[in-house]
Amino acid sequence: MNRTTISNHLILSLTGIFVHGTALLYVALVAVLISTSIPVLAQQTATDAGTTEQQDEDDEDDSVALERVMVTSQKRNDDIQDIPFSVAAKSGEELIRLGAHNIEDIARNVAGFSIQDLGPGQSQVTMRGVSSGQIVRDQPGVKEQVGIYLDESVISLSLFTPDLELIDIDRVEVLRGPQGTLFGSGSLSGTVRYITTQPILGLHEGEVSMEGNLAGDDDLGGSFKSILNVPVGDKAALRMTPYFTRRGGFIDAVQPDGSIDTDVNDGERYGARVALRVEPTAGLAITPRMVFQQVTADGFNRQDAFNILANPFTTTRPRVFLGEREQFTQLKEEFDDEFLLLDLNLEYQFGNKLTLTSVSSYTDREVVQVRDGTALTGSITGGTIGLGEEIFTLDAPLIDTTDIEVFTQEIRVSGDPEAPLRWVAGAFYSDIQRDYSQDLLVRGFEDLSGIPTVGILNPKDVLFFSRIPYDFEQLAFFAELTYALTDRLDITVGSRYFDFDESRELNFDGIFADQTIAQPGKTSSDGFSPRFMINYAATDMLNLNAQVSKGFRLGGINDPLNAPLCTPEDLVTFGGRPSFDDEELWNYEVGAKSSFWNGRGTFNVAAYWMDIDDLQATLTAGTCSSRIIFNVPNSRVRGFDFELALQPTRNINLSVAGTLVDAELRSTITSVGGDGIESVVEAIERGNRLPTTPRFEISAGANFNWNIGKGWEGFLNTSVQHVGSRFTQIGDQAEGFGVVNIATGLPNNIGDVDQATFVFDPKLPAYEIGNARLGFRNPEWEVAVFVNNVWDSNAKLALDQERGRLARVGFLVAQARTFGLTARRFFNF
Repeated sequence: MNRTTISNHLILSLTGIFVHGTALLYVALVAVLISTSIPVLAQQTATDAGTTEQQDEDDEDDSVALERVMVTSQKRNDDIQDIPFSVAAKSGEELIRLGAHNIEDIARNVAGFSIQDLGPGQSQVTMRGVSSGQIVRDQPGVKEQVGIYLDESVISLSLFTPDLELIDIDRVEVLRGPQGTLFGSGSLSGTVRYITTQPILGLHEGEVSMEGNLAGDDDLGGSFKSILNVPVGDKAALRMTPYFTRRGGFIDAVQPDGSIDTDVNDGERYGARVALRVEPTAGLAITPRMVFQQVTADGFNRQDAFNILANPFTTTRPRVFLGEREQFTQLKEEFDDEFLLLDLNLEYQFGNKLTLTSVSSYTDREVVQVRDGTALTGSITGGTIGLGEEIFTLDAPLIDTTDIEVFTQEIRVSGDPEAPLRWVAGAFYSDIQRDYSQDLLVRGFEDLSGIPTVGILNPKDVLFFSRIPYDFEQLAFFAELTYALTDRLDITVGSRYFDFDESRELNFDGIFADQTIAQPGKTSSDGFSPRFMINYAATDMLNLNAQVSKGFRLGGINDPLNAPLCTPEDLVTFGGRPSFDDEELWNYEVGAKSSFWNGRGTFNVAAYWMDIDDLQATLTAGTCSSRIIFNVPNSRVRGFDFELALQPTRNINLSVAGTLVDAELRSTITSVGGDGIESVVEAIERGNRLPTTPRFEISAGANFNWNIGKGWEGFLNTSVQHVGSRFTQIGDQAEGFGVVNIATGLPNNIGDVDQATFVFDPKLPAYEIGNARLGFRNPEWEVAVFVNNVWDSNAKLALDQERGRLARVGFLVAQARTFGLTARRFFNF
């Protein structure tokens, strides 16, 4: 992109604030009027109702106020109410009150932040409705839309966002909207940052916590966690956080012989963080750290609705009826994720005017997933090919392996945070080496069928084989400047120049694959991601802001279709797309942040309009058992999010957060079939919704504390979340998608049936999840009982299908109701 193009785009973008933003600004101003009227209404109500003398004293006591949260979303410490864009932050203690153990729990209490829980270590993050659909395990070239950071180290990885234990966390920051200027390509629509508690010099302290819980009906889980901070001489401190967690299962798996394996999705997570902070001289801090975590699971949170090998409509095989939280498998499924992060943070302050920061990180990660591919394989060998039952029921483990090594280096310099001109500038480099492989081993297939299976790369009985090594390099330079034009008006300008290169080698073999041997592939991109923001302090209690910003996601290379499995129509529709282009997003946003009631309340609101060019839509390629990325020329997202927090008394804390999103495609993609008829491809049609995110989502929390005496207090923490309906993929909206033809005699069916179709609703229904926690604490102890998913909602989180619904239709579901007991012990020594 040349300078003229950038200038034109900025001019158009600024104009867009007034063209697109008129309605958005109206929403923001209405919200401001509401927020500024709250204290008046509160005071009037108090006058009308009358108050006790003690209540009057409380109203006049400024110490009864919400805690002010400091965040580093602009690479410096700022009060969250002074940040000129939409940021949410949850403190470590707040996460404990909410009973949050992972990123899914955080998302339940943050507006505009959604998670698809696809199983341990496989969460997909969506911000403000910007989503191209579920990314599945065999799409290693697809990049993330939301960046995830552990302190200063990037850890996001498209599908496999690490399922980190939330222990010893100072806060979690959720930065809404494009953050490409300071955080790069992976932050197309936002960034999430886990900020851990750092080692503290001169302090001996620790904490031990234990938990026991019961998931679903009968599966026990629990955890042991500890924190230890120890000085090492006068100029260093060591902080260690080992932990172990066992997750109880709640999914039962029906077996071919009718027996049931119970609680198959249980698992474990264990690991540790060890950090050493050294301050050898004034102004210099050096912090090396090691983070290790191992996550294992014996199955997945999938509930089957239809399985070609467990068909309730068959007349020639034993009928199988599956109920709530049940699936059909005939071999054990497994998941194993080993994560190691080594990083080094160096910070040096040149007086109070200049700070130099260097962050080096190395990540080594291996993810191995074993899925039961018997239904998928059987739909081909028994359905398409028509082989006998002794063949299409052979065990077919599908093994996915991802090995990844990542090195990143960031160096930045920042100026005086108190000066009229505040600035940060730096450079970033990353190199990612990633090897992905997939094997489908069906032992005995060749001998029983007589079909040769040995290929150039794959051994006997491996029907699908892939090896995809790739190297991904990135170099970027960034700068952001904030200038105080007056005491109340700040302007921020920032930009990031990026240069990406990706190279891959495609290797596919086996009778199910389109044989591809050592085929090279390469893609690259460079350009700028600018941001412009204005922040105006209308009063001491009210800030108004507006911004224009750009988000970016690198394109990539599509895998070849599994041509032997495709129908001629699917080859025409999905073929001839070896690569996909970069995705770009322009965000126009206005917002307001207000404090009222002598600091006892805050109300923040933001309204936005985002135009997306070349959305990287994830499609299921019909019968091919392939996934492929299409670029949708134009899409649009508009909406607003808000957060209200109140501290009426020292003992009561209330909060509400919500978001309303209208996200839709603005282009249509069609294909002409062999019969000459033009049709829409996988529901990519103007007006259809973007997937994953609900149109409306809201959460509320209430925390109550009361004095018991002798240093003890009681507490009750409650929260509830409503999530609206949504689709998993764009293609789920296609006409007739929820009707699967299983009539007798079809080439993809097995045996005879007494029903011609299987019908399901691809739209995921709305759901509510509530949590409650009751306990007692003093300065040394805390004991609590809790229940998560109070109403035992069987919430459907995502649609799970195989081979275009011909092999299996299922849903990934939320954790069943869980009861538990926790105990924490704090100590100084």
